[in-house]
Amino acid sequence: MTTAISCTNLTKKFGSITAVNHISLEIPKGSIYGFLGPNGSGKSTTIRMLCGLITPTSGSGTVLGYSIVKDSEKIKQQIGYMSQKFSLYEELTVDENLDFYSGIYGIKKNRAKRHKKELIEMAGLTGREKQRAGSLSGGWKQRLALACSLLHEPEVLILDEPTAGVDPVSRRIFWNVIRDLANQGITVLVSTHYMDEAETCDYITFIYNGVLLANGKPKELKEQAETQTLEDLFIQFVKEHDHQKGGEKDAAIHTLI
Repeated sequence: MTTAISCTNLTKKFGSITAVNHISLEIPKGSIYGFLGPNGSGKSTTIRMLCGLITPTSGSGTVLGYSIVKDSEKIKQQIGYMSQKFSLYEELTVDENLDFYSGIYGIKKNRAKRHKKELIEMAGLTGREKQRAGSLSGGWKQRLALACSLLHEPEVLILDEPTAGVDPVSRRIFWNVIRDLANQGITVLVSTHYMDEAETCDYITFIYNGVLLANGKPKELKEQAETQTLEDLFIQFVKEHDHQKGGEKDAAIHTLI
């Protein structure tokens, strides 16, 4: 197995608050890796560290062999990143947004023109090239953002809750596109709190209160825990974690007494 992304004891603190607590994981190349957890669990903070956007408090990590601490600028050039908030220019058309980001990435005109056409078709945006981004629905906006993140043909695609607030039909279409990209050899790390989306991932990780609870293949994790759904599995892990933390707290109080 060739690893695209890895981290060891990755930790991020903001003052007295530990947002991510000693997370270790490995993401195989060409896989869809789901990062699951409720809002505030540490998903976005972990992703921002892996993208080289913020520096870890401690621990280490690599993306395509580059250190997330020493080579953050190189990582930014090699990955496609899509945040959970629509970040394109709403007053520009679909075409104009793609042209603008082609310029940002420094893509030559001939290559940009050819690849832009391919991405418009991939995202199902054919016929909407002259439509302003701000007039698109949530699902169409996310598909445009995905197309822009793929302009420079990255080997790794990192998506931070890309379908939050998007209707179920658009979510399914979006995930069909993600699967097609993985079939082409692109590694996809995607955070979500939708368990039905997680079922389609090759591997998943559960994160809760900044702590990694479990990781592996969805089917194998359910079989090991003898649960029917990932939602039941996650709830089970959370209860075990909270019970353990409660036990540790009781032990600490007993020691003080």
